[in-house]
Amino acid sequence: MMTFETLSVAIDRRGVAVLTLRRPAQHNALSGLMIRELTAAAGRLGADKAVRIVVLTGEGESFCAGGDLNWMKAQIAATREERIAEARQLALMLKALRDLPKPLIARVNGQSYGGGVGLISVCDAAIAGESARFGLTETRLGLIPATISPYVAARIGPAAFLRLATSARLFDTKTAIAIGLISGVVAPEELDAAVEREIAPYFAASPKAVAASKALAHALAPPIDDALIDMTLTHLADTWETPEAAEGIAAFLEKRKANWVPADGKP
Repeated sequence: MMTFETLSVAIDRRGVAVLTLRRPAQHNALSGLMIRELTAAAGRLGADKAVRIVVLTGEGESFCAGGDLNWMKAQIAATREERIAEARQLALMLKALRDLPKPLIARVNGQSYGGGVGLISVCDAAIAGESARFGLTETRLGLIPATISPYVAARIGPAAFLRLATSARLFDTKTAIAIGLISGVVAPEELDAAVEREIAPYFAASPKAVAASKALAHALAPPIDDALIDMTLTHLADTWETPEAAEGIAAFLEKRKANWVPADGKP
């Protein structure tokens, strides 16, 4: 039995592990503890021979609303080195989930912003309820979606990433399907049945061949290695030190518009 503070893991007799983010009051926002626990869970599930498939989902009305508010407050007072170290933990967590030698299916039960989009992007497939909403919202804070960028860009392509990362626009499941972020959309009450249909074919496949096929697919794509991760962390650290980041984060915490937003909220 795996015991965590911010997650739960349930494994059924077929070897389907349901990994649930369990911070519903915070819309399953990623805290430092949740990031560390997700990394640990990925390692344990990957090594457990009884586990054949992993389903990632969120408890409550959201899948994952991005970074935790208290985590963000801590970053304000952190040094450059501390910010890089913290962001590296997120990068390594995403890589651990992406490299999981088992099928990883996202059950997207609600809103997914920032790091939540990153989590979806490291999954092999994603089924969403039709009310789900998405966004790469970091530029609203004067920041950039640096740490998640290798995974999101690999998933949706550079053109879609450019448009969504720069504009911070929110988008619906129709757009998410069109850009390849998610692979299916159903009514919320049909989400569990749709996930079952998605995982059913894997039971006919050799677990070792599945793992080898995942490794092959990743080898065919541009590598997400230490050099790339270091580059994204440097860009993020540089952005944190700008006046616009200070203003954007202050505006967010004070629940006001940043000074670059027109007074009437219109362009």
